[in-house]
Amino acid sequence: MTVKIKVYSDYVCPFCFLAEKPLEEAIKGKDVEVEWMPYELRPYPNETLKPEGDYLQSTWRQSVYPMAARMGIDIVLPRVSPQPYTHLAFEGYQYAKEKGKANEYNDRMLRAFFQEEQDIGNIDVLTKLAGEIGLDEKEYREALETRKYKEAHRRALEHAYSEADITAVPTFVIGDTKIAGIRSKETLEQIINDEISRQKMDFPEGMACGVDGC
Repeated sequence: MTVKIKVYSDYVCPFCFLAEKPLEEAIKGKDVEVEWMPYELRPYPNETLKPEGDYLQSTWRQSVYPMAARMGIDIVLPRVSPQPYTHLAFEGYQYAKEKGKANEYNDRMLRAFFQEEQDIGNIDVLTKLAGEIGLDEKEYREALETRKYKEAHRRALEHAYSEADITAVPTFVIGDTKIAGIRSKETLEQIINDEISRQKMDFPEGMACGVDGC
């Protein structure tokens, strides 16, 4: 049976970007299905952070850069100031999801921001990035300009905030297990293997119908 994995993330969260690599390594060769779930850390009209501020500078210096170095991942604190709101990028995610390119889109947004310092709150930038992964740029731009997926994104956020009770990202939901924060390949593998074992135990082996009925 396929193990369902949901990863709640925001495109301006560096740990969400760093979480991709150990997850990809942990799921290799396993029957799993990964779905990235939208979550806005600072939705409009809340103020977004400024990279020149002491808080971000300290967090990156003490935590993000050392972790990225240990993992061998190139990452930079983007100079986009203030940081972009991510609702339009996530509305574009709903379009990409319809077109079967959700995971590719998610990866492209994270790399564009944390490796290329692109402004992922800008429609022109988002449209170009969408085209790079094979999405129709005209359709994509129109979807953002008309806010076609505004309600779908609102529902996704309502699910994350209220139903799934997500309070930090990244958060992984692997089967029945929910864990917040970036995790090692080994930790994720163990949880996935435990979930596979649990599913096997729950499977009703030997059930059958006889001549007298079921």
